[in-house]
Amino acid sequence: MTEQPTLQDFMPNGNMTDNRTNLIGMTMDDIKNLIVELDEKPFRAKQLHNWIYARGAKCIDEMTDLSKTFRERLNKNYTVNRPIVTQHQISIDGTQKWLLKYPDGNEAETVFIPDKERGTLCVSSQVGCTLTCKFCHTGTQKLVRNLTPADIVGQVMLSRDTLGDWLRGTEKRLLTNIVFMGMGEPLYNTHNVIKALNLLNDPDGIAISRRKVTVSTSGVASDILRIGQETGAMLAISLHAPNDETRTEIMPINKKFNLASLIDVCRVYPEVSKTHRITWEYVMLKGINDSDQDAYDLVKLIKSIPSKINIIPFNPWEGSIYECSSKDRIKKFSDILAKNGIPCPIRKTRGEDIMAACGQLKSASEKIPNWKMREMRGEGTAT
Repeated sequence: MTEQPTLQDFMPNGNMTDNRTNLIGMTMDDIKNLIVELDEKPFRAKQLHNWIYARGAKCIDEMTDLSKTFRERLNKNYTVNRPIVTQHQISIDGTQKWLLKYPDGNEAETVFIPDKERGTLCVSSQVGCTLTCKFCHTGTQKLVRNLTPADIVGQVMLSRDTLGDWLRGTEKRLLTNIVFMGMGEPLYNTHNVIKALNLLNDPDGIAISRRKVTVSTSGVASDILRIGQETGAMLAISLHAPNDETRTEIMPINKKFNLASLIDVCRVYPEVSKTHRITWEYVMLKGINDSDQDAYDLVKLIKSIPSKINIIPFNPWEGSIYECSSKDRIKKFSDILAKNGIPCPIRKTRGEDIMAACGQLKSASEKIPNWKMREMRGEGTAT
């Protein structure tokens, strides 16, 4: 039985009296407006922005080039709180997973995957997921809420805290890439994801290049071009089948956005976003989508689109009805793609021992009724 959250769980840092506004998630324009409201000199905006996003200050008292009086004023109503770490696990392969609790008590997971040439952070965009992809563990958790820009950017900042990754030269960064492949469907939270992306890409702040950020969608065709136009992020499509029949069976979203509509916008995306190609994610399910014919159909489907296919061995989880294709079958499938000129690396499974691999993320958060939220905040109930 899941333990019910308490009032203390719903307050930042467990402090029941801390109702201050988090500065994380504010853009430079937001901060400039704040400085005007506080009747401070305009140059304070750049200082504050620098402390939050370039230097990673964990509290306002660390911002030592702000006057003591100004820091005291800020401390009364503002914080730079990261989400609370409920659990931090490190895999035998070096992968790290954090279960993070937000001020409302809800939790999401984020994963850091180190490699020789890069370090990739897999961030969540929702608590739970509104989709029900049958091979994905996250899809068994109902959507609780969208994550805000502060919630999303906070994942990156907390990771940098843990890795000691602030104030390094960009060449020495441990965290170099971000993928929106954690919990949730990013394009069912498009507005917040775009604001978070622009904060992450800001060269005067966190400064992660747009070409180092990938947004992965299960195929919300209606919002794909907006991501390209407003952020220029790299795009990954969770495809997993080369025909509508199979895709609808394992990914019900295909009923709303079928392959024809998805392929149409993907043909345009590289030009709109000024990116060089699209990445297709393809999880290998034994006897479902892994035949030679599936491979040939996949080649035909994405021809004329600059592409790379990430072949993903299925990562099992308790209750799943699927099995991973055999190594021989995966190799034969990838050989067909390669012979047709499509780069198709087979993704190495990382963090499986801590349930941090692709498709394994899930938290215990459950949607809490509004009346219960009011009760936990001590607001009482309507009579």
